[in-house]
Amino acid sequence: MSKVIDIINNSDSAFASFELVPPLKGRDSEVLVENLKKLLDFAPPFINVTCHRDEMEFKQNPDGSYQKMILTRRPSTIAIVATIMKHYSGEVVPHVICGGASMTHIESELLDFNFLGIENVMALRGDAMPGQKKFIPEPDGYSHSNELVDMIQQLNHGNYIDPNVEDGVSTHFCVGVAGYPEKHFEAANPVTDIQNLKRKVDAGADYVITQMFFDNAVFYRFVDQCRSAGINVPIIPGLKPISSVSQIDSLPRTFHIDVPEPLTQELRKSKSKAEAYAIGVDWCIAQCKDLITNGHVPAIHFYTMGKASNVRSIVKAVF
Repeated sequence: MSKVIDIINNSDSAFASFELVPPLKGRDSEVLVENLKKLLDFAPPFINVTCHRDEMEFKQNPDGSYQKMILTRRPSTIAIVATIMKHYSGEVVPHVICGGASMTHIESELLDFNFLGIENVMALRGDAMPGQKKFIPEPDGYSHSNELVDMIQQLNHGNYIDPNVEDGVSTHFCVGVAGYPEKHFEAANPVTDIQNLKRKVDAGADYVITQMFFDNAVFYRFVDQCRSAGINVPIIPGLKPISSVSQIDSLPRTFHIDVPEPLTQELRKSKSKAEAYAIGVDWCIAQCKDLITNGHVPAIHFYTMGKASNVRSIVKAVF
C-alpha cells in the first residue's frame, strides 16, 4: 500500500487522479464499475470516493402530524470502496465527513477502513443537511474538519476515543483536505478562509485538493496566498469540465464558484448539446496544459460527477 503524499513526492511529473460518486441506493454496481474501467487505462495512482450524509424528510401522518424520516440515498462508503478494490489495484481514498456522524461513529468507520488496508482518507466537514441554513454538527460530533484531522492523527498514534479499547493498533492514515481557491462560501473573507485551511494543515493534513475552478489565475493566486500563510504541503488543483449550458447557472449556485465570462459567452453561443459538451472539454484541456506548464502542480484531480467520458477525453489529450 502507498500513501498519497509518498506518491506525490516520488512522482517525476504531474499525473491524473479521479473522484467517483457512488450510485443511488437500489442501483447495482455496474455503472460505478463501468465509469471506473474508463479511467483505468490512465493508471491513476489513487481514486477518491465521495461520501454523502443521510437526508431528512418529514412525512405527514393520517392524523395530520408529521414524522421525521432519515433517508439513506446511496450505498455505504465501505461498500463502494470494497467494490472498487475488486477492480483496481491503486489506492482508494474514501471521504470521511463530520456531517451527520458522532465522534465514535467516525472512529469506527476509520477502523473499518484500516481493517481493509486503506491508508488514505480525505477529511471533510461536509455540507449542511438539505433544508438547513447552516451546518449543524451532531451533539457528539465535530464542527470543523480540522477537528477531524486531529482525531485521525490521534488514531495514528494509537489514541482512541472509545475508552473500552485496550492496546488498540496505531493506524497509518495519510490525510487530504479541501481548499477553496474562490473562498469557502461561509468564510468571511479570503484571509479567514486561508487561516481555516492552515488550521487543517497544522492539525496534520498531508496535502490539499482544491474545489473546482475555471480560471487558472484564481488557482495561482490561491497557491501564493497559501504559501505566504505558511501552508507548504502539496496543493492539487481539482477540475471538472462543464458539460452543458445549464451548468453556467447550476455550478455557481451549487458550488459557489465563478464561470469566466469568455467561457460563458462561448457556451451560450453553442447551437447543440454536443457543441456545448465539446466546448467544456476544450476549455478543461487548455486549463490542464496551462497548469502543467506554468503551475508546478503535482497532479490534477478530476471530478467525474458520475460520468467519465468527457474526463477520459481530457486526460487522453493532456497526459
